[in-house]
Amino acid sequence: MKLDEHDWPEKSRALSQLLARAGLGDRQAFATLYERTSGHLFAVLLRIQRDRAQAEDLLQEVYVAVWKAAASFDAARSQPMTWLTSIARNRAIDSLRRAQAQPKTDSTSRDDDDDRPDAAEALADDGPGPLELLGRASEARQLQHCMEHLSPPQRQSVALAFFDGLSHAEVADQLRQPLGTVKSWVRRALMTLKGCLERSVLRDAGQREGT
Repeated sequence: MKLDEHDWPEKSRALSQLLARAGLGDRQAFATLYERTSGHLFAVLLRIQRDRAQAEDLLQEVYVAVWKAAASFDAARSQPMTWLTSIARNRAIDSLRRAQAQPKTDSTSRDDDDDRPDAAEALADDGPGPLELLGRASEARQLQHCMEHLSPPQRQSVALAFFDGLSHAEVADQLRQPLGTVKSWVRRALMTLKGCLERSVLRDAGQREGT
């Protein structure tokens, strides 16, 4: 489903314009983009890569990648923060794999005063949670395929909550929907993504064993 940039909040439209200018080699636009987004992306990196020094190094790697790939950003496919956060997440996950770090056990936890959606609370079972499965889906096409199984409201809610880092309340405010409705969308979306990503992980494992 193509996104309509005109329906985005002003912040997203401004970031899209900065990315477009950076893609043309505008260093001032890129500096502004860094100033407006680096705090959020650093928080994303820290949630995955708990070593602050390594997260700082990764942040620089992320923006080198953004500078090189800015021209490829497609506003018809994702909002700017969704695209930027995806790059940061992939860098952090790759870093953990390269270092053979211990599995992160706190990526689905939250502080008592944190209103961000809690995947462990939404789907409490013994199997891997949706966020862990999202991390395993390192291939962007896997996640894209699974996202296509969601309804448009579910897809937008998950993108805002888990990729843009908004709380349930912030998602509800941005979508102008009741908080309970948004929570229901996120929960059902996570259940759908969980099943889809589990199948993708199992399918990939089977293909590796067959080679």
